Amino acid sequence: MMRKIVVVFIFLFSLGNVFSQELNATVSVNYQQVANGNPQLFKNLETQIKEFLNTTKWTNKEYTDVEKIECNFFINVTSYGSNVFEATLQVQSSRPVHNATLASPILNINDKNFTFRFIEFETMIYDQNSFNSNLVSVLAFYSNLIIGMDMDSFALNGGSKYLEVASNIVNVAQSSGYKGWSQSEGNNNNRNFLISDMLSTTFAPFRKTLYEYHRLGLDTMSEDVKKGKENIANSIETLAEIQKTRPNSLLVRTFFDAKGDELVSIFSGGPQTNNAELLETLNRISPLNSQKWNKIR
Repeated sequence: MMRKIVVVFIFLFSLGNVFSQELNATVSVNYQQVANGNPQLFKNLETQIKEFLNTTKWTNKEYTDVEKIECNFFINVTSYGSNVFEATLQVQSSRPVHNATLASPILNINDKNFTFRFIEFETMIYDQNSFNSNLVSVLAFYSNLIIGMDMDSFALNGGSKYLEVASNIVNVAQSSGYKGWSQSEGNNNNRNFLISDMLSTTFAPFRKTLYEYHRLGLDTMSEDVKKGKENIANSIETLAEIQKTRPNSLLVRTFFDAKGDELVSIFSGGPQTNNAELLETLNRISPLNSQKWNKIR
C-alpha cells in the first residue's frame, strides 16, 4: 500500500514539473539614472516582477516547459521617490520556428508611460476585472498581449480571447489616472490605441499577417525555402492593405520594429524570389526603414 502511495506521489510530482505557466520571462531593471539608489530595492523589484510574470496562470491551457513563450521585460527607471517609480518599459517576445533552432521575434515595443508604486514584498494581486496597481495592470496587459499574439501566429485569430482580456484590463485601468490607458491623452501610441487597433476590423490584416508570416511562411521553410519566402512576401502584401486606409499606423510600425532585421536576413540570401516587388511594398509602407531594405538584394 505504501509503495502505491509513493508511486502516485512521484507521478503527480512529475506532472507538476511537466506542465507549467505560459511565460518564460526574463526581467532586467536598470536604475543607473537614479541618484543614490538602493541596489537591493531594485533587485527585489526585479525578482518580484519575474516571479509574478512566471508564476501567474494567464490561461486555462497547459504549457510544457518547451512550450513556454520566451519574453523579456526591460525596465529603465528614470526617477524614484516615496515608493513611486518613473520608468520606461521595453517588452519583447519570440516564438520557435518549426524544425529550426532559431526563434522569431513577434513583439518589440517600448512603453514610455510606465509610472508605478512599489513596496518591497507587498503581494502583487492580479484580477483582470479590478485595478489593484499600475505595475500589475501594465504587466498583465503585456502578458496577455504576448500570449494573444503568439497564438495568432499559430492559428488565424487564435489569440482573440487573450487580446480581449488585454482590452478589458485597459478599460478597467482608464479611470486610474495613470498615463497610457486612455485615448484622450492625445498620444496614439499608448496601450489603449494598441489593443483597440489590434481588435478592430480595420486592422484585421495585421493579425492575418502574423499567421501568414509565421505559420505559412517561416514554419514551412524547413521543407521548401523558396515557398516559405514567397508566403512571407505575400504576408507583407496583406499587411500593406492597412496602408490604404491608415498610413503610418501604430500596428504597422509595431510589426516592423519586431521584424525589420529578420526580413533583411530572410531575403538577403537563399533561393531568389521577386525581391523587387517586395522592396517596393516595404519602402511604401515602412519608409523609415529604407536603409534596412536597401540591404535586400
